[in-house]
Amino acid sequence: MKYIVVSGGVISGAGKGIVASSAGLLLQSKGLVVTAIKIDPYINIDSGTMNPLHHGEIYVTDDGSEINFDLGSFERYLSITLQRDHNITTGKIYLDIISRERVGDYLGKTVQVVPHVTNAIQECIERTAKIPVDESQAEPDVCIIELGGTVGDIENSPFIYALAQLRKRVGKENFVQIHVAYVPVLPPGPFGEQKTKPTQRSISDVRSAGLSPLLVACRCEVPLEPVTIQKIANMCSMEPEQVISVHDGPTTYHVPLLLEKQDLLGKLCEYLELPFDRIPSRRIEQCKHVWNDWAHLIQSQHTIIDTVSIALVGKYTSNKDAYLSVSKSIEHAAMYCHKKVKIIWIDAAHLEEETYQDSPVKYHKAWQDLCSVKGIVVPGGSGTRATGGIIKAITWARSKKKPFLGVCLGMQLAVVEYARYVMGIPDAGSQELHPESKNHVIIYMPEHDQENGRDTMRLGKHLCIFKEGTEWSKLRSLYGPTTLQIEERHRNQYEINPQMVEELEKAGLAVIGKDATHKRVEIVEIRDHPFFLGVQFYPEYLSRVLRPSKAFLGLFAAAAGCLEMIPASLQQGHRGLMEDH
Repeated sequence: MKYIVVSGGVISGAGKGIVASSAGLLLQSKGLVVTAIKIDPYINIDSGTMNPLHHGEIYVTDDGSEINFDLGSFERYLSITLQRDHNITTGKIYLDIISRERVGDYLGKTVQVVPHVTNAIQECIERTAKIPVDESQAEPDVCIIELGGTVGDIENSPFIYALAQLRKRVGKENFVQIHVAYVPVLPPGPFGEQKTKPTQRSISDVRSAGLSPLLVACRCEVPLEPVTIQKIANMCSMEPEQVISVHDGPTTYHVPLLLEKQDLLGKLCEYLELPFDRIPSRRIEQCKHVWNDWAHLIQSQHTIIDTVSIALVGKYTSNKDAYLSVSKSIEHAAMYCHKKVKIIWIDAAHLEEETYQDSPVKYHKAWQDLCSVKGIVVPGGSGTRATGGIIKAITWARSKKKPFLGVCLGMQLAVVEYARYVMGIPDAGSQELHPESKNHVIIYMPEHDQENGRDTMRLGKHLCIFKEGTEWSKLRSLYGPTTLQIEERHRNQYEINPQMVEELEKAGLAVIGKDATHKRVEIVEIRDHPFFLGVQFYPEYLSRVLRPSKAFLGLFAAAAGCLEMIPASLQQGHRGLMEDH
């Protein structure tokens, strides 16, 4: 097994996940089987209980794990399927160690950070690295490890020590470290100076901690100047070839191409002595084809002129990372349709009358934005705050024939809105949001144990079966006439009240798909509308750069005015509408 560790310094959020995913994609392009691990030093067991406003998106995998959103980057770039074990946290490690200590596994020894915690980290990494992650079910050749946070964080110390020991354990020929550091430009602007001191300090810190980066990936707003590269190399005792520029571009998807131009793959191959001789020729050809499709798709974006505006109306828009997979899914759909996208972020609370009383400017700005866009997305969430504004946005989309996609909470509030303003049930509501209502069109799922206070959620990949007689559905047309069922990832604890389904359908809100029991509603759609779709699942979790989510593709294509062209393009196996011309 070959290991590539991607660490960070100076500041967090500089792009370790994108650099790690891009390096993995380059290795994958040569036929290697690549897996990924994300290390998070927080004490939480997973991300399930974290506030999206503070932490960002809670990403869900096939097996129902609620994990760090960086795992989503790995899945999107590499088209692999990760699971619970691919996210290592301090909480998981200590829970394992304490459980083992309680049953006597340590034979009465004093349990310490070194060697017990650090050994447990290494064992966890080596065990997880062997888990198959793609359809081949082959053991991976390379494991990309992203170390969360920054070197120097006190909570990272055990992981850094463990990684240093892992390098010694597996041999230096099987271990490479890429350190991501930030190069600020002061003063900001085209005539500013690129400052290297933060990078120098960061490299010094990581070396003093026991690791030795082979490469330093320098994040900067603009390409690194030759003099800057030379200075970093001199001050960090590196060759200029070991300094890689990762500067801003149109999208994050250009980073693999940027790294390829700087021969990152060649450097990794030379140092790690990668096992290309064991790769079947058929896999090499397949991976080469995927890489060419990726490069062609990203490069084609430079010629696009048309821009389509999509409103993302949510509860947590002050932290855009809370909807990272949603925004990426919209980007995937836009690239397929050969369009640019401008996402308009609207705080749903600003659409409410209370905001008008406190801040008329915010209120009018939110409504101006909503009225100007071509399509509207309402993503998932929980809690009552801002739901009044969401319902108003849904009313606007339905009545003004604006393409609309509601995900989880978005779907549930679309049903509430429909019951209130189309069916004439003024107190229609949700058990979560409107407990005082007498007509709950949204109820707790049967799995939810209200009496004992168990906050049970339906997590992971579940089946959705299309209902007979719904062949007219715009969503179904994107899957093709032979598709009778799909699998999507869920994170829910509420559902449409089964006793209200017949009334909803009679009023024109069609049920398109149900779960395997044929009782739980998964998809609703309005027929007499350009595109009005609600889904109980989270389609963004399975959206990929070369294989966009059908739900988001339908929404964007309807907004862009090219929805009628998409089904034929998909059935012919095209990577995008540009291939039709």
